[in-house]
Amino acid sequence: MKVVLQRVQRASVTIAQKRVAQIKNGSLLLVGFGQNDDEQTVDYLARKISKSRIFSDQDGKINLAINDVQGQILSVSQFTLYADTAKGNRPSFVDALNPQQAQELYELFNEKLRASGCDVQTGVFGADMQVELVNDGPLTIIYER
Repeated sequence: MKVVLQRVQRASVTIAQKRVAQIKNGSLLLVGFGQNDDEQTVDYLARKISKSRIFSDQDGKINLAINDVQGQILSVSQFTLYADTAKGNRPSFVDALNPQQAQELYELFNEKLRASGCDVQTGVFGADMQVELVNDGPLTIIYER
């Protein structure tokens, strides 16, 4: 499982010129699943991300978790995180989990984030989405398990 987290001032997802999700202060998560991912992987990363202290406290020190700042999460599925670019010029996606299993894990991941108290908005799994964001910092962290 790979998650690219970007701390954002705002972010949104649009599909066919209709905005389907948007957040203000919080985190945009680009989420991909690989062949070896399972519920334990999802559990670990949901817990890790929900507790990550990546927001500034009153002294400007990066010391607070998302729930400490009443932040929101916009979670977007992105199988292309598993692109293999080692050979040729066309990426291979054979390391990505099949769509049915990936969707199940993606929904479970979002449920676990919500269970930890996070306000989670999502894109639409498998859809052609336009993602807009204003990166805050910029602060970008890659989580892998």
